[in-house]
Formats: sequence, C-alpha cells, structure tokens
Amino acid sequence: MGDEPFADVRRPLPVRARLPWRFDVAGLRADVDSLDPSDWVPHFNTGYYEGDWSGAALRSVGGQPGRLYPDPTASAAFEDTPLLGRCPNVVAALAAFRCPLLAVRFLRLGPGSRIREHADLDLGFDDGEVRIHVPVTTDPDVEFLHHGQRVDMAEGEAWYLDLNLRHAVVNAGRTARVHLVVDCVVDPWLHDVLRQALARS
Repeated sequence: MGDEPFADVRRPLPVRARLPWRFDVAGLRADVDSLDPSDWVPHFNTGYYEGDWSGAALRSVGGQPGRLYPDPTASAAFEDTPLLGRCPNVVAALAAFRCPLLAVRFLRLGPGSRIREHADLDLGFDDGEVRIHVPVTTDPDVEFLHHGQRVDMAEGEAWYLDLNLRHAVVNAGRTARVHLVVDCVVDPWLHDVLRQALARS
C-alpha cells in the first residue's frame, strides 16, 4: 500500500478542467456590444436547438464573415474575419493562446432557449483539437450539463471540456448567455497546459 504511487498514470484523464486564465469580462462585453445585429447569424445546427442560438465569426475558413461552421474538410486556411478587427479585447485575449487557432466565435444563446443534448466528435484532448469556452455573459439560471454533470462556468474563466461526450445547455435566465469559443490545435504548449489543468481537476 505505502509503495503505491500517488497517481496511477493509467487513470483516465478528467473530462473537463478550468484553465489557468482570467479574461477581461468588461472588455469582452464591450466587443460584443460593438457588433451590429446583422453580424449575428443563426447557428447552422438547426436541429440541435430551440429558440435563439446565434454566432458571430471572428476567425473562420477563409476569413469569411458569417461562416460559423468550422469545416474540417475545407482546403482554405482559418483566417481572421473583419469582425475580429473590431474586437480589440478579443485580440488581447487570444494572445494568451500560444498555439495555432482555428475557428473563433462569439456564440449567443438567448433567454428561454435550449441546446439539446448532443456530442461534437473529435474535440477532445487526444484528438489533437480542443474547444475552449470563455463565458462573457451568463446567469445562475443557465444550466450546462456535460457528461451528466452540471458545470458552472463563471464569466471570464476559460474551460476545456471533452465535447466528444454528451452535453446540453438551457438558458432559463432573462439575459442572453454569450461565450467566446476558441478552437485550438493541441501543440506541445497547449498539451502541457491541458495536462496540468486536468491533473488538478
């Protein structure tokens, strides 16, 4: 018993972790407020949600504004969209990510709206690509369920979740829930950041 290691290296990694960053909530909200209503487009997965789920593309395939879908089969590279140039606080936040960035979006779930339970394949630590969530505006009445457990993410925090696992969101609050969503390539730097965060979870 006493000779056993503190942690079994074969133990599966946790499926979610808060990352060691805090972002400027007021600044990110100012960027959200600077966007025009026409900058927000309905989410492409119309069968996944009820109510208002929309987004504003800040990086997309070919830098195309309005293109929310991060097409993994596209031949064009991910580039900044014109919207990112109007969001200086997002630009400052993205500087914390010292890894290749793919799609970057604001995603907004309106009050009374819900995202049905689903899985996003190939978005886990071992897949080489992860999706980081940074809440910009949220509410205690927003319920994010991940792998059967409620996850409370505070404004300005950054979270990794293994999105190969089932998850769903209900916004029972009175205001829109907005996240900055950053898709990243897991390079050695991000690998170490995730490993350390998951080890603390």
